Amino acid sequence: MQSHQLNLPAAQPWWSQRWPWLLMLGPCLALVGGLYTGWLAFSQPDSLVVGDYYKRGKAINQDLRRDRAASALGLSAELRYDVARGVLSGRVDGADQARPPRVLLHLAHATQPERDIKLELAPAADGSFDAPLPMLERSRWQVLLEDEGRSWRLEASWQWPAQREVTVRAD
Repeated sequence: MQSHQLNLPAAQPWWSQRWPWLLMLGPCLALVGGLYTGWLAFSQPDSLVVGDYYKRGKAINQDLRRDRAASALGLSAELRYDVARGVLSGRVDGADQARPPRVLLHLAHATQPERDIKLELAPAADGSFDAPLPMLERSRWQVLLEDEGRSWRLEASWQWPAQREVTVRAD
């Protein structure tokens, strides 16, 4: 009787094969991606959430009163930014008694509060003003104009530089 022997190659250890490594590549990449995403989330916290949201919510009624006061006074404003001169110019229109000697302008950056700009404007008798302003960043700005006593306010959104000027009216 004749026996048949198979000549099989000697079994190699698993780590010398390429298939286990290829199969482990996907989960390893997912782990590295998750660690990187976690690092991004913790190293750059989101500043859009306000800590005292309840108090801010209660203050909405006061803000609405200020909007109505600006509307009753017929207030409006126009703002233009001259890049070459580095000057923000504009005009505050409304009843003569409504035009205060000083107007506070707050340009709020859409996502980064540390880039907000606050200016104190002194309109002339005709309501026009000029204020030096460093290079205005390309962004969407929330424009808030109010008097020193904070009895009225005007608010609008300004997409700089797509909009070269913005008109702010009381609604």
